[in-house]
Amino acid sequence: MKLRSQLPNLLTLGNLLSGVLGIIWVLDGQLLHGAYFVLLSAGLDFFDGFAARLLKVQSSLGKELDSLADVVSFGVLPGLLLYALTKNHTDSTWLPYFTLIVPLLSAYRLAKFNLDTRQTDRFIGLPTPANALFLSTLPHLVLQWPFLESWIYTPFTLLAIAWICSLLLVAELPLIALKFKNFTFSENKFRYLLLFLGAFFFAAFQLAGIPLVILAYLLLSLLEHFTPKK
Repeated sequence: MKLRSQLPNLLTLGNLLSGVLGIIWVLDGQLLHGAYFVLLSAGLDFFDGFAARLLKVQSSLGKELDSLADVVSFGVLPGLLLYALTKNHTDSTWLPYFTLIVPLLSAYRLAKFNLDTRQTDRFIGLPTPANALFLSTLPHLVLQWPFLESWIYTPFTLLAIAWICSLLLVAELPLIALKFKNFTFSENKFRYLLLFLGAFFFAAFQLAGIPLVILAYLLLSLLEHFTPKK
């Protein structure tokens, strides 16, 4: 077994390990740390695919392993984080369980993505890493702007966020993918605008800016979709 051919799989296993560690920290009550592990998993998820293409060692095994790791890092981890947030802000013993729609539809989306041949230059539905980043950075958003706490940290708001985000995962909604066929501004203006806004929000607010980036991503994708093509 050549190490070169296994390097992408090792990165994928790193993604999985990051997700498991994030779950442990969340279960220990360190909810702010969930975002760090989602970010680390997202970085490893990017580099495993990049390494596979660069080394020309793509495989069916790697594809399946990637999806399994993503279920944990981008489904179970943010789902448990949202469960813990809801549990901390309600006296109900059963209400928090409704947030577990997040890992269920994350798994469904990942399975669907593997079979969907339409998602070559556009995503159909919200990608699981984007959804996980949005959910896991909500505590950082509240930390940055404390006045949002009374709005976001109510059980029914958290449930609404869980269900809306989960339904967006499987929605027939075309969204921007940062895949450039060329670099002309006229054909990529929405991609360039997304990159600019992403850099601005992250530089200005760090992790608290990520939910703003994801919202901008959704709005720009809708705007691009409904803008008449020349």
